[in-house]
Amino acid sequence: MIGEISTPRPAYAVEAQGLVKAFGDFHAVNGIDIAVPAGSIYGVLGPNGAGKTTLLRTLLGIIDPDEGWRTLLGDPQPLRQSHHVGYLPEERGLYPSMKAFDAIAFMGALRGLPLRIGRERARAMLEAHGMGASADKPIRQLSKGMAQTVQLFGTIVHQPRLIVLDEPFSGLDAINQGKLEALIREQARSGVTVLFSTHVIAHAERLCERIAIVAGGRINFEGSVATARGRLRPQVMLRTRASDGPWRHALPAETLAQDGAWHFALPDGGIEPLLRALLDGEAGIESLSIERPGLHDAFVAIAGEAVARQMEEDRAREDAA
Repeated sequence: MIGEISTPRPAYAVEAQGLVKAFGDFHAVNGIDIAVPAGSIYGVLGPNGAGKTTLLRTLLGIIDPDEGWRTLLGDPQPLRQSHHVGYLPEERGLYPSMKAFDAIAFMGALRGLPLRIGRERARAMLEAHGMGASADKPIRQLSKGMAQTVQLFGTIVHQPRLIVLDEPFSGLDAINQGKLEALIREQARSGVTVLFSTHVIAHAERLCERIAIVAGGRINFEGSVATARGRLRPQVMLRTRASDGPWRHALPAETLAQDGAWHFALPDGGIEPLLRALLDGEAGIESLSIERPGLHDAFVAIAGEAVARQMEEDRAREDAA
């Protein structure tokens, strides 16, 4: 509008320090600091029961913390920004008799979007994602994946600045998971901040720029995916024609011999000194590969094997359901 003073957008879409939320003697959130850069894809990663849902609801203002402070889009009262937020809770819910395009428009109307505009956008979104033929079908006639897609469209139809998704991949097959990942990337490319929780490490590794690893209501790590992976040294696998020789002394002390190859962490000095020793000692290099640790390995190192095992069990139960 002419004469309207534009307020600069904050560097962080979500920021909090010292958040505590207890239910009786149980601390679901126990002293959490978090900062989600505006325009980023940010993942909260941890097993079921780690406190992820309570953390998201506290950040959104759905529940108030017992201690600490938070801001949402720069506002210390998060609920005042609700019309700029799209929130998909873990508990899904749609009116089964409502038509798909009306369900999307209705969810937008709850965030202040006029129904007429919501219906126009809903039909366009469904058409653009190959679901145009389902626009007038009631929710009860849609597959589970299609119904979840409708609810996701309802979460973003009002074109929010911040999208918060609680376990969005839960219950989706591989095809629909891929579609959801593409949609998240599409939103991020348009400048929207996406904050989501998950207990599946692969989703966080593929999508996120930054992550918070949560266990027991606390953050064990917060930072970029590259920084998390960088906590572990790259692993080297070496195959040589010769099985022994003076070059053996150049291999790190913790080297393991397995399946006809040498396995060890990349030395602090890099691979070049070792290559010289191998060449001078005529080891006969057949193959040499250097593999960076994945986020799963970093997660185990940060959160521990027990937490990682619980995450795998959570996913196995979900796949079996």
